Amino acid sequence: MKNHSFEHDCKRIHDSMGDLSQMIPSLSCRTLLERQKLKETFKAMYGEELVSYLQRYEDVFCASMNCSALSLWMLDPHDRDAVVVRESLQQDDTDFKALVEIFVCRKSSHVLLITQAYHRMFRRQLDQDIINLDPPHPFQKILVALAASHKAHQVDVNHHISKCDARRLYETGEGSLGAADEAVVLEILSKRSIPQLKQTFLSYKHIYGHDYTKSINRGNCGQFGKALMLVVKCICNPAHYFAKKLYRSIKGERKSFARALVSRAEVDIDEIRRVFKEKYDKELADVICEDLPSGDYRDFLVALATRSCYI
Repeated sequence: MKNHSFEHDCKRIHDSMGDLSQMIPSLSCRTLLERQKLKETFKAMYGEELVSYLQRYEDVFCASMNCSALSLWMLDPHDRDAVVVRESLQQDDTDFKALVEIFVCRKSSHVLLITQAYHRMFRRQLDQDIINLDPPHPFQKILVALAASHKAHQVDVNHHISKCDARRLYETGEGSLGAADEAVVLEILSKRSIPQLKQTFLSYKHIYGHDYTKSINRGNCGQFGKALMLVVKCICNPAHYFAKKLYRSIKGERKSFARALVSRAEVDIDEIRRVFKEKYDKELADVICEDLPSGDYRDFLVALATRSCYI
């Protein structure tokens, strides 16, 4: 795409003075590389960061929505995740689900970039901030384990290891006392990559005839079990996980809805739309239109929901 196209779009955005209807066509369909070029061009033309410009107007137009999808969309993915992590940790009631979604659904190379961005933007160590959360929470142990898993693991999935881990989970869980052994679960989570863990849970179902989540339910594992259940579902089938999350969160947790939509728009939104339609017999875009007030912000979310992650 030629430079003059970016300059034209930057001028339209700048001259719109916060009119989101002018921004949506220019921003929602852009790829990551195009958005990066747009930010560079805007900075060169006006001496201001495009994200800061958007946030200034977004705070006014979207205050009632309590979300910032437009400016989040314009951030580089690792910077965006660093912002989400920081906001999640700073809440009075820590948003552990948002943290799990990032640690489970990002590649190890991306998690490293998130950690670096977190330190650059907030002058803090991400791992340490998770460890120091108070009061302690079962999710905290799991997040520490997942953080460790991204630092040291084999890239290739090993089917023998997955079967051994599945048997170990069974023998220390429903095969004995019923409740999952926290120490064993955390050890496996900390030493295996996300693809390897997914294969372990597939092996568990193949060997024992049911999902590992059913084992967790049978074991009455308390708060740790509930946290582990969410992590396993997110690992095993992210498209189903996010389809359900989008359907539930649009009814009340709109900030969570917008954040999830932005985070998956370039990852698996096509598959999420398919699962959403299959589960709820409704199109994702139609549900957005039904549950959110009409206006530019809704139009932007619809644009994200209907884009292809392959463009």
